[in-house]
Amino acid sequence: MNRYLVLIVLLALALRGLTAIGLGEEVQEVSGTFDQIAYDMLAQRVVAGDGFSFPIEWYPFIRADTPTAVWSFLYPLYLAGVYTVFGHHPLVARLVQVLISLIGIWLIYRLGKRLFGASAGLAGAALAACYAYLILFNASLMTQTFYILCVLASLELAIGLAQRPGWMRWLLLGIVLGLGVLFRQSLLLFTPLLFGWIWWKSDRAEQPATKPRTLLGLALVGAVIALFVLPWTVRNYLVFDDFLLLNSNGGYWFYSSNHPDQGTNFDPTFKAVIPDSMLALGEPALDRALYRAGLEFVIADPGRFLLLSLSRLNDYFWLLPSDDSTALSNLSRLLSFGLYLPFMLYGLYLSRSEWRWCLPLYLYVACDALFCLASWSAPRYRLPSDAILMVFAGFAASTVASRLRFFAPKATKAG
Repeated sequence: MNRYLVLIVLLALALRGLTAIGLGEEVQEVSGTFDQIAYDMLAQRVVAGDGFSFPIEWYPFIRADTPTAVWSFLYPLYLAGVYTVFGHHPLVARLVQVLISLIGIWLIYRLGKRLFGASAGLAGAALAACYAYLILFNASLMTQTFYILCVLASLELAIGLAQRPGWMRWLLLGIVLGLGVLFRQSLLLFTPLLFGWIWWKSDRAEQPATKPRTLLGLALVGAVIALFVLPWTVRNYLVFDDFLLLNSNGGYWFYSSNHPDQGTNFDPTFKAVIPDSMLALGEPALDRALYRAGLEFVIADPGRFLLLSLSRLNDYFWLLPSDDSTALSNLSRLLSFGLYLPFMLYGLYLSRSEWRWCLPLYLYVACDALFCLASWSAPRYRLPSDAILMVFAGFAASTVASRLRFFAPKATKAG
């Protein structure tokens, strides 16, 4: 392994390890990490044999001691596994997660190297190692770390398949996409786009046998994803006696984020009241009813929906300090997205000559942004896109460094 990459990984480990130790055994909200309280509680309930449930009523509509499908299933199982082995020690779960998160540094290096060369890959990995938001969430008990790994791995495997197809790569692509969907079901929206890009690249290949193999490969990936999802669909049917593919949280977020009381200025702290008539429904039926109600809000006033979606840009690309945030949060935003944004944009510009190979990365960033702007926006939901944009930021940084080294000797010689 490249010795510089080893040093970068060690730096990432040190920064994330210290952050995990600083967060410690206590599970509380720090800069948008409230969800870790829910995941920690769910994991404890699973270990105690109470399944995916809460001991008290829980946001947004979960009844006490009642099975729920609102939250990701896979992440509480990870925590439950750690707690079963080590006892209820959130710090251990943080440190294990930090070690696993280092794979993301390697994947960013791999993507950068594939697309733009080794120097760009190293620069992207180094930037990711020091990215404040990634450091915080890699040490927080939330799904972001594992989900980002799945997204990065799926992109790296897809580009690898387009360059050199192989059945092991097809299988691995199905596995990482299947796992990613279990961490965040919205990945299902991007998967057809990724499939379309792989098919498009095979359609441009010179070998006549490529397209049939690609079709079989895509069928294998789809089957593997279905194998990951199916057990939870069956679980939901057994629990609720109703169909629910995975989680029942999408309807509420869409309903609450587009509620008329939001007006045209999105409020991320707003919690829409659910009508009593809906609360009597089971979770799958309630999820569908909330989706329908949210869609009715949009259809009734599309102009308001457009303005409301545009207002969410402020929350999605939140940069400036705010009185509503702690000093740590304000500093983290400035030292992460605010500092890196010029490099990300310049890298995107530089990548235009390789747009065909970069297209799946572009598509994920665009798809995720549109999804958040139509529903719920916050910097933490942008984090997977930030990780992808490290590839472009690394390309920009390596290009700038190369040009500075190129011009320096000329200036000396001319002098």
